[in-house]
Amino acid sequence: MSLRIYLAGPLFSEAERAWLDTVAASLRSEGFEVFVPHEEFGAVTELTPEEIYRVDGEALRGCNAVLAWLDGPMIDDGTAAEIGAFAELVRAGDPRYRGIVGYATDLRLERRRGHTPGDGMNLFVAGAIASCGRICWSLDEVLATLRTFADR
Repeated sequence: MSLRIYLAGPLFSEAERAWLDTVAASLRSEGFEVFVPHEEFGAVTELTPEEIYRVDGEALRGCNAVLAWLDGPMIDDGTAAEIGAFAELVRAGDPRYRGIVGYATDLRLERRRGHTPGDGMNLFVAGAIASCGRICWSLDEVLATLRTFADR
């Protein structure tokens, strides 16, 4: 089965969007379908909260998995909301929803890994990911985990 992935992460700076574009390209080169929110809206800067919620919510419900970029001093609030919403879709038991992969590359998180509960991340968010997936620390690990989701 083909796996459709919702790529969640902060997208407010050029650098953030470029990083998400790089990750999306890697996923696509592996044969995954990927929804990236900023690709949907392009250069539009005047969007309403209702429009963002409608489009991104429909995309979230239309995907089989979420890949959530977790870097930064705090997990992006929109990303955290997407993680929570998708964890509940998985928990509801519909087999099309496979799970969540958290992707951490931030040295601040790496330094806390294994030393603090949730590896220094918000415990609710880390728990939501753990409930139906895992946190990965490399792109190779991300891809391997997503392949297991595709095989289900």
